[in-house]
Amino acid sequence: MDKKEGRWSGMTPGQAFETVYRRIRREWKTAFLTCFLLGLLIHMPALISDIPNHDGLDSMYFHQNMITSGRWFLSVACGFSSYYTVPWLIGILGLAFLGCAAAALCELLEVRRIWAVALVSGLLAAFPALASTFAYVYTLDGYMLALLLSVLSVLAVRKRRLGFVPGAFCLAFSMGIYQGYLSFAMILAIFALWMTLLDEKLSPRDRLLASLRYLYMGVLGGGLYYAILQALLWIQGKELDHYQGIDGLGGGFLSGGIPEALGGIYRDFFTFSLRGNVLFTNAFSLAAWCVLGALAAAAAFFLIRRRKCWKNPLLFAIIGLTLLLLPVASNIILVVSPDVNYHLLMRYQWVLYAIGAVALISGQGGRTERGAWMEWLGLAAAGTLVFCYGVADNIAYSNLQKRYEKTYAYCLRLLDRIEQTEGYYHGIPIAMIGVVGDEQFPVTDITLPVTSNMIGLSGDSLLYTGKNYQLFIRHYLGATLNVLPEEAMEDMYMSEEYMAMDSFPGPDSIRVIDGVMYIKTENVNR
Repeated sequence: MDKKEGRWSGMTPGQAFETVYRRIRREWKTAFLTCFLLGLLIHMPALISDIPNHDGLDSMYFHQNMITSGRWFLSVACGFSSYYTVPWLIGILGLAFLGCAAAALCELLEVRRIWAVALVSGLLAAFPALASTFAYVYTLDGYMLALLLSVLSVLAVRKRRLGFVPGAFCLAFSMGIYQGYLSFAMILAIFALWMTLLDEKLSPRDRLLASLRYLYMGVLGGGLYYAILQALLWIQGKELDHYQGIDGLGGGFLSGGIPEALGGIYRDFFTFSLRGNVLFTNAFSLAAWCVLGALAAAAAFFLIRRRKCWKNPLLFAIIGLTLLLLPVASNIILVVSPDVNYHLLMRYQWVLYAIGAVALISGQGGRTERGAWMEWLGLAAAGTLVFCYGVADNIAYSNLQKRYEKTYAYCLRLLDRIEQTEGYYHGIPIAMIGVVGDEQFPVTDITLPVTSNMIGLSGDSLLYTGKNYQLFIRHYLGATLNVLPEEAMEDMYMSEEYMAMDSFPGPDSIRVIDGVMYIKTENVNR
């Protein structure tokens, strides 16, 4: 192509597209298409249905202005798909962002072999944390954009000498959408740091300077995020709320002492990894992780031996220290609040350990018989994980469908009883909570061995608050109830009349007392 042909001016759209397409590496195309298409295959049940979880009931239309939770860019990130819950459109956008993240991830980790590129993308698309995020589909596209930005923040540092500047902006805007993907960037920064330290082409001084840029990016990005947050809070006249301890911003980490806090972080890391019922969903996934771990350890040994890294004790010490810091990076959310309710969608970063293993194994190459065997075993183990996680995701989606059906049947019966109760009229104040009594309606969820830790996808019911009832009946049964706010019902639960009532569907579970309809759904007398 001559200079004239390479100019954008005068090009037709077809010529411009062809020029751009030729510049896209084969690995990037493979990564994007594998992630996107496999994501469609695995998560199609969530894309073609309109099944909410408990939070989704309140987000059929949601402006996503969650600046009081520190998410000052979420409203913009979710604005592309409108603020309505339209699963197909949101899902397609989310998977497109995730496909770009897969391509960026392969470029960052220098994954060149097509089998490894496909499996890196497959792991990213199949990991159960993504299914848990699909349960909150109304915000999925924004969250996937945040994940993409977190990968780009590290990639920018890796590829450019001054990349820590654009990298800091990417990190700040990623956190401005959802702070949970900070761990994703931190783990990738540690991986990139190892690659820099083991780069034989760099002098010791260049390795040090290149390594420090990841620190610059993190400090600058965190500072920029906080500065923008405080400025927007001041402009809107708001304050950070108490949700998930966001208003503490690290105070909880220091309140109990650093050793105790670090102990909690490491305990949570190993408890979730070994007993979280997510990484190991069955014997096949357990065996696959064992094989991947053994192959990654062998690949690391051969790499260190080939490059004679033992001759540099300082290098060994730095790698060892950062290895010990991986659990802290994985659980950085606990620095904000040790008592955070740690949802599975906050643990997407665990997939990076499997992805890192694939990248390390593929880096050994197939030039020798040993390398070829390692690649075949790595392909089998990672492919098994992708399949097992895809199965687990669909088990969870099957249960989500059943949760909706059970909730629909329950609310249909409840609404009929409400309307048949003497004294009922449209608009009557209704006092109720959201727990479904497990004596009258015992647990029927048979997926708990797989879904117990997949928040938003496990359990029997979508109802946890009185407002959940109100919204479900409004959106899916076409009726409106005047359910009182919780603070208006505090005295109700201690009254003799309430404690004497039956729990629904008991004959005395709904009463009209002093102009208020009391509905008792739970099986506990307070």
